Amino acid sequence: MAGGAAERPLLFCGDLDIRIAADGTWFHEGVAIRRPALVKLFASVLMRDETGDYWLVTPVERSRIRVDDVPFLAVEMKAEGEGKAQILSFRTNLDEWVTAGPSHPLSFRAQPGGREPAPYVLVRDGLEARLTRAVYYDLAERALEAGPEGVAGFGVHSDGAFFQLELGAKK
Repeated sequence: MAGGAAERPLLFCGDLDIRIAADGTWFHEGVAIRRPALVKLFASVLMRDETGDYWLVTPVERSRIRVDDVPFLAVEMKAEGEGKAQILSFRTNLDEWVTAGPSHPLSFRAQPGGREPAPYVLVRDGLEARLTRAVYYDLAERALEAGPEGVAGFGVHSDGAFFQLELGAKK
């Protein structure tokens, strides 16, 4: 706060009956939220804490919500360049673009509930997007069978980083 005043703690307003389904649909009290502008507004104040809980946070209050997997889907990929100079950018289902790289790593892991492994990209502040199947296929077409020296495995370069696309792989 201005003038050096101590920040007031956020008012905890309880758990909201808002859920983000694994397919990216937002629900309120079991009903899909159909207004894209409202979903984008909620997403703009979405945060994740160190315990993995998701919160809608305003300047004065916060409320916990449920997320089945991750809050976003990567629905489009744009690739520029090739090899180590390649830049891969992803558009989320809420029209936010993110470039995979050191600040926005790609990871590959099993989905919740034992579903098949999938690639994820960090969008911001602990919030991730799962790549849709079509985007994953586009990504796989750009993958190399071997990474930089000392890094074995199937993966891609983006923004100066190499990301393995194998379950349990280490970057």
